[in-house]
Amino acid sequence: MVAGPVEQAVRDDVEQLGDLVGVEPSLSEMAFTLAREVDAGGGEDGRLLPQLNRELRQTLAQLLEGRATDDDDDDLGDLGSPV
Repeated sequence: MVAGPVEQAVRDDVEQLGDLVGVEPSLSEMAFTLAREVDAGGGEDGRLLPQLNRELRQTLAQLLEGRATDDDDDDLGDLGSPV
């Protein structure tokens, strides 16, 4: 099965995250499924498209949420540590 443009973009974004841990694999699969549904037209003659888009955004935000707290690299090193 060939991925549509939204699903492929989501897959590319998730791939850039590197190794997935914890619930990240499940969240990424949810995102792929939602993206696939968006690519398919949103069901019910497109009436589900707004809801699918919201769910996809929320799922991606949750997937990235855990990553933001781990990124504590401010290029200043550990200036607060005594030598």
